[in-house]
Amino acid sequence: MKILIVSDAWRPQINGVVRTLEMTADELARMDCQTLIVSPDVRRRATISVPFYREIKLEFFARRRLSRVFREFGPEYVHIATEGPLGWAARRICLQHNLGFTTAYHTRFPEYLAQRAPKLLAGIVRRATYAALRRFHAPSQAVMVATASIERELLARSFSRIHRWSRGVDLSLFRPHGKDLADFATLPRPLLLYVGRLAIEKNLRAFLSLDTPGSKVVVGDGPDLEALKHDYPDAHFLGAKQGIDLARCYAAADLFVFPSITDTFGLVLLEACASGLRIAALPAPGPLDIFGSDSDFAALDADLGRAVARALALTDDGEAPRAFARRFTWSACTEQFRAILRSSPCVDRRGLAAKEAPTWPQAPETSTRESEQHISDHTY
Repeated sequence: MKILIVSDAWRPQINGVVRTLEMTADELARMDCQTLIVSPDVRRRATISVPFYREIKLEFFARRRLSRVFREFGPEYVHIATEGPLGWAARRICLQHNLGFTTAYHTRFPEYLAQRAPKLLAGIVRRATYAALRRFHAPSQAVMVATASIERELLARSFSRIHRWSRGVDLSLFRPHGKDLADFATLPRPLLLYVGRLAIEKNLRAFLSLDTPGSKVVVGDGPDLEALKHDYPDAHFLGAKQGIDLARCYAAADLFVFPSITDTFGLVLLEACASGLRIAALPAPGPLDIFGSDSDFAALDADLGRAVARALALTDDGEAPRAFARRFTWSACTEQFRAILRSSPCVDRRGLAAKEAPTWPQAPETSTRESEQHISDHTY
């Protein structure tokens, strides 16, 4: 299989979308699939940072560059991972040349934007954003979502052709590494950990404002970092961490707290489970889909303080959450992804496979070497 994935989200961003695409591409390579991920080219003048999110770059006016990629790579399958400027450009190319494609709904942008809008305008912003996303995904042959809750939510808003694509966790990286971490050595226990972006949509203040025993530890970066540091001086902010450093932070904690009500899944929940942690969360999409209403190691409650108290009262058995995490493998969810693609090949209106189609999108021959240099880093 020759797969083209277009994503507005990519490194150096640290989030669930990037992690999912990276792990899926790695697994596809093991399955002898050739995958090319096209992301924003930061060298172009039309690539700008999102206000308040310096690490997020959006590339505008990329249709010529994408047309060249389509022509030179000749994909058999096209997956548009995000609804940003690159996603819209790829969608336009596919529609103009009658090429089939799939999409994914990774982020609840209507809920994110509604939280940032004035209260009187929140409903209007939510409805307008859902309308734009419905238009974006309407021609997709398959709209991939991570959970049953998000599937029901989109179906209720007149989205169609919804397919389930779950998530996984790296059990070799995220595991019980031990509690002896220098960063935590002097902190009173229990250690309550949050990992994720520091932004309003993550509802982090609901966690930091709790009157709980022990210490609150925050791992991550984002536009609200300085404000949160100022407002919650007793919390411990460690910044963004990746790889083994992140895994050791999970393992050294006593409880993982997930206050978000806007996530579509929450990969950090699986990473915490694989690390042997108990979980406290609100009963929102993501936690509800993963754990149900409750479990032996996870407490969900509309009152986050009660959820934390109940979770701390649960037996601290690291093997139970780790055994649960074993249900979620990247190989299994990549098989789901590949099966959905197989049912949605990139064909033109005459039924020819994309690699056989004679009318691939054309682009000027300038800057070809520069474009190839950029995309080569994302070939799997």
